Amino acid sequence: MNSNYYAIIMAGGIGSRFWPISRTSYPKQFIDILGTGKTLIQNTYDRFLKVCPKENIYVVTNENYADIVKEQLPDMGDNQILTEPVMRNTAPCVAYGCFKIERINPDAAIVVAPSDHLILDEAAFINSIEKSLQTATQHQCLVTLGIKPSRPDTGYGYIQFTDNVIDTDFHKVKTFTEKPNIELARTFMQSGEFLWNAGIFIWSAKAIVKAFGSYLPDMYDIFADARSVYNTDDERRYVGTAYQRCTNISIDYGIMEKADNVYVLPSEFGWSDLGTWASIYELADKDYVGNAVIPAEKVIMYDSSNCMVNVPDEKLVILQGLHDYIVVESNNTLLICPRDQEQNVKQVVADVKQKFGTKYI
Repeated sequence: MNSNYYAIIMAGGIGSRFWPISRTSYPKQFIDILGTGKTLIQNTYDRFLKVCPKENIYVVTNENYADIVKEQLPDMGDNQILTEPVMRNTAPCVAYGCFKIERINPDAAIVVAPSDHLILDEAAFINSIEKSLQTATQHQCLVTLGIKPSRPDTGYGYIQFTDNVIDTDFHKVKTFTEKPNIELARTFMQSGEFLWNAGIFIWSAKAIVKAFGSYLPDMYDIFADARSVYNTDDERRYVGTAYQRCTNISIDYGIMEKADNVYVLPSEFGWSDLGTWASIYELADKDYVGNAVIPAEKVIMYDSSNCMVNVPDEKLVILQGLHDYIVVESNNTLLICPRDQEQNVKQVVADVKQKFGTKYI
């Protein structure tokens, strides 16, 4: 196992689209949302144990979740759990982790990935990551993984690539497009030039630090100035102040869309970003009429089909005459809505917060 390989797991999101199971105090990355016996972040951590030494794995999360990370990933040292005082999107998160690692090992090659994705073909995933780490190191380029689209999905970002190739499989990136409408998504599919953006990035520490200097110079200054305090007792205090000065911007907008050395590796490893209840429904085991029930011990369904049901295992639930619905109960909250209207959940959360405060959020 290469001691220069590192992983950063981004685990700061609140997963509001999975409310009421995912709450601000305990978001979806810390939940066994698929009923596998492990939480999403535990599965992500286990995957990266096959890529790099465990001491080279870092988690960046909100400071409110540090204790949950310690509880769920007990092998991680305190110095491997990087806490953010406020949410500032992914660019500061990436900068913090990568500048800290660069200070420890200037020859590091780093994979940055979300904590809450599903990977069905783990061997293929690890192969893609290892190939990307090698290419990123050799060519000092920025690499992202692209998923071959299986449908014109409007919920994903898209990456357009060219025929300019390095190391046989890595295509030069032409454009990034965020969540297109259905007509544009169909056009992307038909062209054969587009991949889904998986939000997984691979680069050398040197290349990403240089990219921050070129494209986000203010953020570069903030985290470069901290080089003397990384891995010391002053780190947390400095970062707590530094984040207040950071722009709220994603790594995609801030660097990947601007840099001229970005390459994409077309990949297939059974990927889902688990962004919505619909994505859970697609992946879950279903009965002969299309009902997905997690857990199923005390749920009885009559004349009901194509429903996504997730309720506490101790609760007896009877559903009759329900078709194409989401039924979710957690934390003294019950949500029942048509499957094709689940995009309204974010608005529901906002309305609940306005009416009842944060008690149910």
